[in-house]
Amino acid sequence: MPREPEEQEHQEIEDTAGASAKAGGARTADAMAALEKELAEAKKQAEENLASWQRSQADFSNYRRRMVQEQQDRLLNANASLVCDLLPALDDLELAINHIPEEHAKSKWVEGVRLVERKFKSILDKQGVKPVCALGMAFDPALHEAIKQEKGPEGAVIAEVQKGYTLNGKLIRPSRVIVGNGEDKKDEPGDENPEEAGGGG
Repeated sequence: MPREPEEQEHQEIEDTAGASAKAGGARTADAMAALEKELAEAKKQAEENLASWQRSQADFSNYRRRMVQEQQDRLLNANASLVCDLLPALDDLELAINHIPEEHAKSKWVEGVRLVERKFKSILDKQGVKPVCALGMAFDPALHEAIKQEKGPEGAVIAEVQKGYTLNGKLIRPSRVIVGNGEDKKDEPGDENPEEAGGGG
């Protein structure tokens, strides 16, 4: 039985609405998929930007640290050069003081020279200059320069010819030393007991 015109028109409206709803749902799904894709791309881009920023920060931090270290090295080298130029003057001053005749040891001018020496050493000490321990120590090629060997305890520093110094823990001049060769000084000719030399009396 054929449908009434109104019923047919109503059905057509429903069919059209259903088709529109399906089309709208499809468009919504496509739009959601597009948004999710854009979101993923934006997230990926943000992660790449963050990684790039972190690398830039690390590079800048390394650069700044390197520049500070280079500046410190330049300053240390400049100080070391200046100190090395001053050390011979200190050597001469100490040598002069150590050879002052006994009769002049109490003189005022000698006390003045000793005061200059103390001030000189105090200034160097404040700049991080320290003397190297040598006399009586085991020979250390990292700190000592052996100029010869003589009779004495093997491997021990038995005399210091020239003081060595460090600057802030870094060696700037080794100690020039004489090292024992292991031979006993008592074995030298003429050191035997006089009674034994005379046959015991």
